[in-house]
Amino acid sequence: MKKKLTPIGNSLGLVLDKPLLELLGIDRETELELLTDGECLVIQPVRSGGRRKQVSRAIDSVLTRHASTMRKLAR
Repeated sequence: MKKKLTPIGNSLGLVLDKPLLELLGIDRETELELLTDGECLVIQPVRSGGRRKQVSRAIDSVLTRHASTMRKLAR
């Protein structure tokens, strides 16, 4: 999909069509994060820390259950 920037006051904006917003599950209230590597721009919804906490708890659980195995592997 190709888009052009739209003038908004003294700034430029990127207008996203409704089907794209629905596909991504975002609306006007969704906080977005912008990332760049100097050539590309990535726009993604800001994710809550809930998922990160779940992953952290799962890692802690695995490390606790398999502590002796992990110590042996570390040698």
